[in-house]
Amino acid sequence: MLDWFTYFADWVTYSLFKLSADSKFADAVHFFIEDTAKILVLLIVLIYLIAVVRATLNPEKVRYYLQGKNRFLGYILGSIFGSVTPFCSCSSIPLFMGFVSARIPLGVTIAFLLTSPLINEVVVVMLGSLLGLKFTLLYISIGLALGITAGFLVDLIKGERWLAPFLAEQYKRDDAAPVLEYQDKVMTLAERHQFAKKEMLTIFIRIWKWVVLGVAIGAVIHGAVPAAWFGEHLGDRQWWSVPVATLLAIPMYVNATAIVPILESLLLKGVPLGTTLAFCMSAVAVSLPEFMMLKQVMSSRLLILIAAYLLVALSLLGWLFNAVNF
Repeated sequence: MLDWFTYFADWVTYSLFKLSADSKFADAVHFFIEDTAKILVLLIVLIYLIAVVRATLNPEKVRYYLQGKNRFLGYILGSIFGSVTPFCSCSSIPLFMGFVSARIPLGVTIAFLLTSPLINEVVVVMLGSLLGLKFTLLYISIGLALGITAGFLVDLIKGERWLAPFLAEQYKRDDAAPVLEYQDKVMTLAERHQFAKKEMLTIFIRIWKWVVLGVAIGAVIHGAVPAAWFGEHLGDRQWWSVPVATLLAIPMYVNATAIVPILESLLLKGVPLGTTLAFCMSAVAVSLPEFMMLKQVMSSRLLILIAAYLLVALSLLGWLFNAVNF
């Protein structure tokens, strides 16, 4: 099936547009057409199928399930739920406040918070279609590990003392944590279809522009930027290239959907895996707009600690993968 997208891109680029196969511009156009068509079609089909399975999953159910769990199991479950629950910066504050109000440990909440933007069904579909199963599993494992470790460290330093005062009070109360309840409605097949169709359309309308933007940036990198430039500036022999790439990614306000085609282009250009992962995951995880919104519920100290953790962890990750030539 995936060959059809290549044939389609060949026809548009070389037959319809009549571009020369030897030109860098044609190479960039071919990359843009093939990846855009491939990603958008796969997203429509697979997001619908995943939404059918996810039809009964909702934030209230997640909060209910996390209540009272062993803390270390909570970190793992928080990260896993974060990876399968739709999440973006616009919903960060109500979700965060809901978890804290239920007095779910802050570390579990942070594990959920950090994993959600890094991993979701859209990213899994795109990574699987563009870079294969092995890389997809690697990316998911790293994202989960980042969330779990962050949760453990936040609880270790008692990070709840650095929440906004009205939220920090929740953890100081002596009465028992409120028992959350939810109505677990079993959907019929028709209701699941309607839910999945609505979910697919909602997600598609929200992310298609990010797909186009990400593929466009990836196409420019793929066709216009010489491979020698990457070897000179982001080569694996320059130790500083990893932290620099991590820092340079912060102003790039892109979500995980847009970063996948960029990640693909950097790898195709020969940028080391570690440097590529550090750059792309930093662009997604250390989002300035999201951090500005979270400033309403966290102190600057806690936000700085979380950002520093991500930057250090991603730099170490980059050095590790560059060193072992994964």
